[in-house]
Amino acid sequence: MQIGRFRITPVEFGHFRLDGGAMFGVIPRVLWEKFHPADEKNRIDMVMRAMLVETDDRKILVDTGFGEGRSEKFRRMFNFSGSDSLVDDSLQSAGLSREMITDVILTHLHFDHAGGSTIMKDTNPRPAFPNARYYIQRRQLEHARSRLERDRASYLKEDFEPLIDNGALEIVDGEWRLMEGVEMIICDGHTPGQQLVKVSGDGSTLVYAADLIPLAVQFNLPWIMAYDLYPVTTLEEKKRILSQAVDEDWTFFFEHDPVWITGKPVRTDKGYALKS
Repeated sequence: MQIGRFRITPVEFGHFRLDGGAMFGVIPRVLWEKFHPADEKNRIDMVMRAMLVETDDRKILVDTGFGEGRSEKFRRMFNFSGSDSLVDDSLQSAGLSREMITDVILTHLHFDHAGGSTIMKDTNPRPAFPNARYYIQRRQLEHARSRLERDRASYLKEDFEPLIDNGALEIVDGEWRLMEGVEMIICDGHTPGQQLVKVSGDGSTLVYAADLIPLAVQFNLPWIMAYDLYPVTTLEEKKRILSQAVDEDWTFFFEHDPVWITGKPVRTDKGYALKS
């Protein structure tokens, strides 16, 4: 996909499963299972899909998946299907290596988004992309370090503290721009300081939806995850962002949908839905 001067490539870092009830919150299973059938443990299939944004001199990766070296117990819990060489293999299929990545934008620090940011080297975790600058919102980093009982299991310090220790992490505050055409939209409903990446050029716009809209069916306004710390805030954010998206003909890039990579929202009498 081409957005102005930017070449966009999806980079898949493996499939995993999460509880369907948690993914859809108050929405009854009889409704959501039509779109995402659950297994015997009530888990639905999901993918970790990073977005690669390339220009002549920059190779920007948005989110990094689970990463390597997860315990067998961890892999079984989430039914993770991916090898420890998956990151390298996926980048190689895009004609790149870890060393060629210049920037890593982390939408937030949950382990399925930031786990691949570090790698073990000589028994010590280090930045997995040695020549890259990493970017995270200050409020998200502070929240990750707060160890709040509600969601502390979603944060693994080995995924992000080594970035700070090695001087690779740049902490940003609020809306900001990496370069002309690559800017951030800040959302707080899922977790404080989640940043969505908006890529624009030549009249086209693509937004990496991260966990504001992880699955295409979640264009539907009340279909909000139980994982969200502030679901009412998420609802208001979806209303605001989807209204602008329809008015300005934005395309969304889905991080977790196993079928849909991109899609556009359309207004309906009930709110919004995936444009057919």
